[in-house]
Amino acid sequence: MKSRDAALDGIRAIAALGVWLLHVGSNTGVMYREGMIPWMMSRLGIAVPIFFLLSGLLLYRPWARAVIENTPRPRPLRYLWRRVLRVMPVYWLVAGLALWAWSSFDWAGWLKWMLLAQNYFPDDPAPDGLYQMWTLPIEMSFYVLLPVLAWLLHRWARGGNRPVRLLMGIAVLPVITVVTVVVARLFEQPQLALTLPYNLVFFACGMAMAVLSVWIGHSRVIDSLAPQFFILAALLYVLLSTELAGPRTLTLPTLPQSLWRVSLETAVAVLVVAPFALASRPGSLRNRVLGNPVAAYLGRISYSFFLWHAPVITLQLKLTGAQPFQGDFASVAVVSFVITMLLSVGSYHLVEVGALKLSRHRSAPVPPPAAPAPRPVAPAP
Repeated sequence: MKSRDAALDGIRAIAALGVWLLHVGSNTGVMYREGMIPWMMSRLGIAVPIFFLLSGLLLYRPWARAVIENTPRPRPLRYLWRRVLRVMPVYWLVAGLALWAWSSFDWAGWLKWMLLAQNYFPDDPAPDGLYQMWTLPIEMSFYVLLPVLAWLLHRWARGGNRPVRLLMGIAVLPVITVVTVVVARLFEQPQLALTLPYNLVFFACGMAMAVLSVWIGHSRVIDSLAPQFFILAALLYVLLSTELAGPRTLTLPTLPQSLWRVSLETAVAVLVVAPFALASRPGSLRNRVLGNPVAAYLGRISYSFFLWHAPVITLQLKLTGAQPFQGDFASVAVVSFVITMLLSVGSYHLVEVGALKLSRHRSAPVPPPAAPAPRPVAPAP
């Protein structure tokens, strides 16, 4: 099995901490105060596009390698089985506890949440402690669609320069996002923001990086420009943290604000990930910082951290009797971080690791008898 990329795990860790800090700030009201810092805190949702981009990068790369290097393609059923076992067991644990504690759903409501269908029923009230779960139906939609996209791109790429044609095919996907954003705003359909087409541009950028990583490998240009990439990402994040990208509250943005926000989030996510996806160098400062053992481990447990942090914050606020948007930021941050970390370590080792071992065991390919040794299959991330 291919070893994990420690630096990409470090990016996951920072993204998960960003989502946690965003929700601490919103639940305590700090995010809605005046000043640049609260505005910048309100845009920590940039973590979600980064998560989506990483999914596109890591999950599409075996298919891109199959097209460019003629290696065997991933088996769709095996791939989907691994995705289900990667996502669902610990999700069922966290969501089930929160639903049991704070919802009054009947069996139909439970079924919607257990099957990650909650985004398709936007009029249903969201239970306390599960407000972060809107991203998972989008992720799962991409997981299910990816084998179909990969098959279409594979057929399209056979007619010429394969890497270039793959990139041309992937370039269609951001157009779908632009059309969806326009429809959502012009026809007042805000629930479209909870669907895959609205967010497809982030996955598409990751898929494009997957093609480039197989095609060109290590890019000396991106390696040399990595500091400038990070500086530009920081400057664009400051621009994202203004009214240009929409309000901080639940007030719906205008069409120009929505387009600016999607564009800026895409640019920031690409600039942050590209130096590690296309110019990874273990000895570089950036890889040593984000790929250190602590950051890498936090990245491995980041999914559990993402799931647990909102129920923990909710429970803490309920136990302390804090009024909405008036909790103490420092105490909520410290207590929620410590408890979430402990729960995340436990669920990672007791649930996630076991599910991943099961996925590898059940999906291990059986070599055909009396046949030449097959070429190595690219491991699924």
